[in-house]
Amino acid sequence: MRRAAALIVGGGPAGASAALTLARAGAMPVVIDRAPGERDVVCGGFLGWDALAQLRRLGLDPLALGARPIHRLRLVAGTRVVETALPETAAGLSRRRLDATLLRLAEEAGAAVLRGRTARAVEERSVRLEDGETLDADALFIATGKHELRGAARPIEGRALSVGLRAAIPAPPDLAGTIELHLYDGGYAGLLVQEDGAANLCLSVAQARMADGREACLAALMREAPLLAERLGGVPPNEWEAIAGVPYGWRAKATEAGVYRVGDQAAVIASLAGDGIAVALASGAAAAQACLHGDGTGARLYQRDFARRAARPVRVAEALRHMAEHRGERRLMMGLAKMSGLARLAARLTRIS
Repeated sequence: MRRAAALIVGGGPAGASAALTLARAGAMPVVIDRAPGERDVVCGGFLGWDALAQLRRLGLDPLALGARPIHRLRLVAGTRVVETALPETAAGLSRRRLDATLLRLAEEAGAAVLRGRTARAVEERSVRLEDGETLDADALFIATGKHELRGAARPIEGRALSVGLRAAIPAPPDLAGTIELHLYDGGYAGLLVQEDGAANLCLSVAQARMADGREACLAALMREAPLLAERLGGVPPNEWEAIAGVPYGWRAKATEAGVYRVGDQAAVIASLAGDGIAVALASGAAAAQACLHGDGTGARLYQRDFARRAARPVRVAEALRHMAEHRGERRLMMGLAKMSGLARLAARLTRIS
C-alpha cells in the first residue's frame, strides 16, 4: 500500500487547481487521472471572466493557449433571438487544452500525476484502483467531476437529473466573439468557438427526455430549436461525449474528516451560467489552502464555507435554468434579456468570485 500526504482523485480543473496550490506550498500531492493523455469532456469550454482571473493567478494565460475572446451573449428561443454584451470579456478554450496545461503546471511544481489509472472505490481515505492497488492518504480530494466514486457518491437521490452531451461542429462565421445559447423544453444548448477553430456544442437535456433514446431526443430538439438545427445543417453530429445523472443545483454542505470535495463534487452550477470552470478552480484552491493551514477540522470547515460561498450563484443559476426550460417563463426570460442591465446583473450574480 502506497501512502500520500494528499491524494487527489481526478485531474480536471478542480483537481489540478488543488494539486498546483499544494505543490507550490511544498506539499507532494499525488493525482490519479483516469485519462492516459489529452481528452475532451462534456462540459467547460466557456471561461468566464472570473475563471480567466483565477487561471492567471495560477500562472496560466488562456489567451496564450489560443483561447478565443467572447464579448457577447446571443440567446435563442425558437426563432426569436436576443443579443447583449457580456459584463466583461470571457473566452472559449477546449477542456483538452485546459486540463492538459493545468496538469503539466502541477507536475512542474512537484505533483505526481498517475495517468491512465482509474479509481474504483474509496473507504475513508483509502482509494482502490482498478488494478487492485490501494493508495492511502492523510488528505483525500474527491475531484471526479460529474462522475460518482463508489464509497463517496453524492447523496442526490430524488433530484431531477440532466444529461450532458458534447460534440464539435464547423464554426459558423457569425459565432466569433459570441456565446450562443439555444433554449428548449427541459434544457438548452451552448455554442462557442474554441482555440482550434471548431465550434464546441454542449447540450443539457432533462434525463426524462432521453427515455426514447438519444436519436429520438435530438430529432425532437431540432424541431423545437430550428435555428440550432440550421447550425447543424439539419443533421445531428454522429459522435458525442456524454454524461448522465447531472444534479444541477446540488451542493456538498458536509464531509468526513480529511475528505475534501471539489469541483462538481462540491457544487453543481447550471451550465447555462457559464461558471462551472470558475467553481472548479475556486473550490480546488480553497480546499488546498484549508488542507495546508487547517487542523483536523479543515475539511469540514472548508466544505461548509464553500457551500455558503456557492449558495447565491447556484440558486440564481437554478432560477435562470427553470425559466429557460419552461415555455411560458422562457418568453419572459427573452423579454428581460433585452434589458442589458438585467442581463449583466444576472451574469454577475452567477459568479463564484
